[in-house]
Amino acid sequence: MAAHHAQWKGHLKIGELSCAVGLYTAASTSERISFHMINGTTGNRLKREFVDSETEEPVEREQQVKGFETGNGDYIMIDPEEVAGVIPDSDKMLEAEAFIPCGKIDDVYFDKPYYLVPVDDADHDAFTSIRDALSRTSATAIARTVLFRRMRAVVIRAHGKGIIATTLNFDYEVRSSKEAFEDVAKIKVEAEMLDLAKHIINTKKGEFDPAKFDDRYEDALAALVKAKAEGKTLPKPKPIKVSKPNDLLKALRESAGLDKASAEKPKAANANPGKKATAAKASRTRAKPAVRKAS
Repeated sequence: MAAHHAQWKGHLKIGELSCAVGLYTAASTSERISFHMINGTTGNRLKREFVDSETEEPVEREQQVKGFETGNGDYIMIDPEEVAGVIPDSDKMLEAEAFIPCGKIDDVYFDKPYYLVPVDDADHDAFTSIRDALSRTSATAIARTVLFRRMRAVVIRAHGKGIIATTLNFDYEVRSSKEAFEDVAKIKVEAEMLDLAKHIINTKKGEFDPAKFDDRYEDALAALVKAKAEGKTLPKPKPIKVSKPNDLLKALRESAGLDKASAEKPKAANANPGKKATAAKASRTRAKPAVRKAS
């Protein structure tokens, strides 16, 4: 990670064992295709400008401050230095407060993943001890620290040769699942539909391989940009077939390969009826016992 800049540096501590670590972004959007706002007439790039809502005059960057609305258009102005002043800068310690089994955290609380890496060679022994202890006990550590000027809860777990720290959403930030699903209708699923769905799931079980999942949106954008740059016809997306409610059972049967199999059986049975009749007649002839005449 030496080629990358650590977004945060502090200490990871479990009990009396601690080491200096750097926090690096595990997921980045820098490779995505991005667009700029352009003046459609001149072709020049646009620049963003903040304007006073009352005077309609541009406001320079040094005059821009954050404010909290108290109501009726009144604001308490907060300077960034004031925000930094109330957050303890010395609080750069990821100290484990509790340990829970891996997989026991509802992933709806997961925010962003980061890599934790030892800062100096002297920190490798302590770092490895913490990593191996987490791995062998299948435990996840919960810690809190100040990240990016905010107090954040972080879940820490072993991952290969290193450690992953994932920031967590606070409880007030996560919508209630009960509220989100309250309009979902209660429907009793037919036994055949459920059995077919379970059959499809069982036959398609596999391992998660992120390399197999392509970003079709990015691929479509890349094809669009390439086509326009070369003056070619714009690519047309293939229509997606959506099952209708009254076709769900049929769709499940087709997914399980049952409709195809049942359609092929009659076809095979009816093929060459003349040949089939001849074969049947020959079979009856062979099966017919010989009759002796009485002497």
